Amino acid sequence: MADDLCFFIKESLIVTPKKSPLVLRMIFLIFAMVCGIYIFSICLKQVSTNTEDGFSSVQVVERPCEPPNVEAWEKPYVHYPKPKTFRRAECGCRPVRLFAILSTQRSGSGWFETLLNNHTNISSNGEIFSIKVRRSNISSIVETLDNIYNLDWFTSASKNECTAAVGLKWMLNQGLMQHHEEIVEYFNTKGVSAIFLFRRNLLRRMVSILANSYDQNAKLLNGTHKSHVHSPVEAEILARYKPTINATLLIPNLKQVDDMATKALEYFKSTRHIVLYYEDIIKNRTKLNDVQDFLRVPRIDLKSRQVKIHKGPLSDQVENWVDIQKALQGTPYESFLHQDY
Repeated sequence: MADDLCFFIKESLIVTPKKSPLVLRMIFLIFAMVCGIYIFSICLKQVSTNTEDGFSSVQVVERPCEPPNVEAWEKPYVHYPKPKTFRRAECGCRPVRLFAILSTQRSGSGWFETLLNNHTNISSNGEIFSIKVRRSNISSIVETLDNIYNLDWFTSASKNECTAAVGLKWMLNQGLMQHHEEIVEYFNTKGVSAIFLFRRNLLRRMVSILANSYDQNAKLLNGTHKSHVHSPVEAEILARYKPTINATLLIPNLKQVDDMATKALEYFKSTRHIVLYYEDIIKNRTKLNDVQDFLRVPRIDLKSRQVKIHKGPLSDQVENWVDIQKALQGTPYESFLHQDY
């Protein structure tokens, strides 16, 4: 009886499932497929993440421009500006030279600059520091120069993409002498070349200054003041005015200008520079070839539309000529009475 009872209990507790082998195989197959899909999705996600990280960390590096075939001493003067305001496109690897025309008012610098700007690859941006705020301190000066030499300064002279030489016209009395130490350091550090342009006959320069100052108020050309003209008729009208020169202050004034030019040459002697004179360029246009060679640009025939205002002997251009003759005779400046241009 007890054995029967135990057997009954065992039969009740132990249930032996009887399932088809085909069903088991299907369940295993489905399980394997689900696991495979899950593992594949995880791997795919990891690959995608790594790929994104790889692309995001890649930086596009521009191929550096190959330096031109220049001597070692010249390499500091070869630049490849990267303007913030435009792209240099196909001219991005064209080297650019930096320069500054250092001069004094009414020394032919305006005419000289139009000659340079006649060149396809030269941009001289005018008398930038005639505006006082730009030369108020050395920081303002450096900021302005940086914009000019990075090709981010726009004037009618800007050649932009394919500029091969960029610069400005800078008068000695426009902060240049006051901050000469810092500016010389800037020129030498940045590789800026200086072009000095002076006038030998300082008496003729004085006549031009006085006549130009008079016209600022008189406005002889139909109520308009012009420092430079493009027609012989306008030049003749302006040349009719004959200034009266203070004979007492004449020699001190001439000496002051002469000394300032001498000091400028001394201050900037450590820079790469060239010295030109207005009279020499007038008489010998091959001097312009020297300038183009100095700036490392191809030589071309440079032209200007400007017309000279004061021509002929000085005796026809000064009201008190006799007094001026007496003041200069027997002085180092006597030759100014006879020199042309």
